Amino acid sequence: MLKIGSVVWGVRDMARATAFWTAALDYAPREDPDEDWVVLIPRAGSGVQLALKRVTSASARRHHLDLYAGDGAAEVARLLALGATRADWRYEPGPITWCWRTRTAIISA
Repeated sequence: MLKIGSVVWGVRDMARATAFWTAALDYAPREDPDEDWVVLIPRAGSGVQLALKRVTSASARRHHLDLYAGDGAAEVARLLALGATRADWRYEPGPITWCWRTRTAIISA
Protein backbone atom coordinates (compact mmCIF):
# COMPACT_ATOMS: atom_id res chain seq x y z
CA MET A 1 0.00 0.00 0.00
CA LEU A 2 1.19 3.51 -0.71
CA LYS A 3 1.80 6.13 1.91
CA ILE A 4 2.47 9.82 1.48
CA GLY A 5 6.11 10.53 2.24
CA SER A 6 6.20 14.24 1.50
CA VAL A 7 4.09 16.99 0.10
CA VAL A 8 6.50 18.90 -2.15
CA TRP A 9 5.78 22.59 -2.53
CA GLY A 10 7.52 24.78 -5.11
CA VAL A 11 8.52 28.18 -3.74
CA ARG A 12 10.41 31.17 -5.07
CA ASP A 13 11.90 32.42 -1.76
CA MET A 14 13.30 29.53 0.29
CA ALA A 15 14.18 31.52 3.41
CA ARG A 16 10.79 33.21 3.58
CA ALA A 17 8.85 29.99 2.88
CA THR A 18 10.89 28.03 5.43
CA ALA A 19 10.33 30.66 8.11
CA PHE A 20 6.61 30.85 7.35
CA TRP A 21 5.88 27.10 7.22
CA THR A 22 7.98 26.21 10.26
CA ALA A 23 6.06 28.81 12.29
CA ALA A 24 2.65 28.04 10.78
CA LEU A 25 2.87 24.27 11.25
CA ASP A 26 5.29 24.07 14.22
CA TYR A 27 7.68 22.14 11.96
CA ALA A 28 11.48 22.17 11.87
CA PRO A 29 14.01 21.36 9.14
CA ARG A 30 14.96 17.68 9.10
CA GLU A 31 18.50 18.65 7.99
CA ASP A 32 20.21 21.96 7.40
CA PRO A 33 18.39 23.63 4.50
CA ASP A 34 20.26 24.51 1.34
CA GLU A 35 19.40 27.23 -1.13
CA ASP A 36 17.18 24.94 -3.25
CA TRP A 37 15.70 22.33 -0.92
CA VAL A 38 14.53 21.68 2.63
CA VAL A 39 12.40 18.98 4.22
CA LEU A 40 10.29 20.11 7.19
CA ILE A 41 9.02 17.68 9.83
CA PRO A 42 6.77 18.08 12.88
CA ARG A 43 8.68 19.25 15.98
CA ALA A 44 6.69 16.82 18.12
CA GLY A 45 4.98 13.61 17.14
CA SER A 46 4.63 12.32 13.63
CA GLY A 47 3.08 13.64 10.48
CA VAL A 48 3.56 14.17 6.79
CA GLN A 49 6.77 15.89 5.76
CA LEU A 50 6.58 19.18 3.88
CA ALA A 51 9.41 19.56 1.37
CA LEU A 52 10.11 22.98 -0.09
CA LYS A 53 11.83 23.13 -3.48
CA ARG A 54 12.98 26.39 -5.03
CA VAL A 55 11.50 26.97 -8.49
CA THR A 56 12.62 29.58 -10.96
CA SER A 57 10.38 28.87 -13.94
CA ALA A 58 6.79 29.98 -14.20
CA SER A 59 6.03 26.76 -16.09
CA ALA A 60 7.58 24.41 -13.50
CA ARG A 61 5.24 22.03 -11.73
CA ARG A 62 4.97 23.56 -8.32
CA HIS A 63 3.33 20.87 -6.21
CA HIS A 64 3.36 17.09 -6.08
CA LEU A 65 3.30 14.17 -3.66
CA ASP A 66 6.23 11.89 -2.97
CA LEU A 67 4.69 8.46 -2.46
CA TYR A 68 6.54 5.63 -0.70
CA ALA A 69 5.93 1.95 -1.30
CA GLY A 70 7.51 -1.18 0.11
CA ASP A 71 7.13 -3.05 -3.19
CA GLY A 72 7.26 -0.56 -6.06
CA ALA A 73 6.58 -3.12 -8.80
CA ALA A 74 3.47 -4.39 -7.01
CA GLU A 75 2.20 -0.83 -6.54
CA VAL A 76 2.73 -0.04 -10.22
CA ALA A 77 0.71 -3.12 -11.16
CA ARG A 78 -2.02 -2.27 -8.64
CA LEU A 79 -2.33 1.33 -9.81
CA LEU A 80 -2.32 0.37 -13.47
CA ALA A 81 -5.16 -2.05 -12.68
CA LEU A 82 -7.03 0.86 -11.02
CA GLY A 83 -6.86 2.84 -14.27
CA ALA A 84 -3.54 4.68 -14.14
CA THR A 85 -1.45 4.78 -17.30
CA ARG A 86 2.31 5.01 -17.61
CA ALA A 87 3.69 8.50 -18.20
CA ASP A 88 6.89 9.59 -19.86
CA TRP A 89 8.38 11.59 -16.99
CA ARG A 90 11.67 13.41 -17.34
CA TYR A 91 12.92 14.02 -13.84
CA GLU A 92 16.28 14.80 -12.33
CA PRO A 93 18.31 11.71 -11.33
CA GLY A 94 17.49 10.24 -7.95
CA PRO A 95 15.21 7.78 -6.23
CA ILE A 96 12.33 8.06 -8.74
CA THR A 97 11.91 4.59 -10.17
CA TRP A 98 8.44 4.67 -11.70
CA CYS A 99 5.77 7.09 -12.75
CA TRP A 100 2.16 6.82 -13.79
CA ARG A 101 -0.68 9.10 -14.80
CA THR A 102 -4.10 9.15 -13.21
CA ARG A 103 -7.03 10.85 -14.88
CA THR A 104 -6.18 14.09 -13.08
CA ALA A 105 -2.44 14.12 -12.45
CA ILE A 106 0.94 12.63 -13.08
CA ILE A 107 2.19 10.72 -10.07
CA SER A 108 5.75 9.60 -9.48
CA ALA A 109 7.35 7.58 -6.75
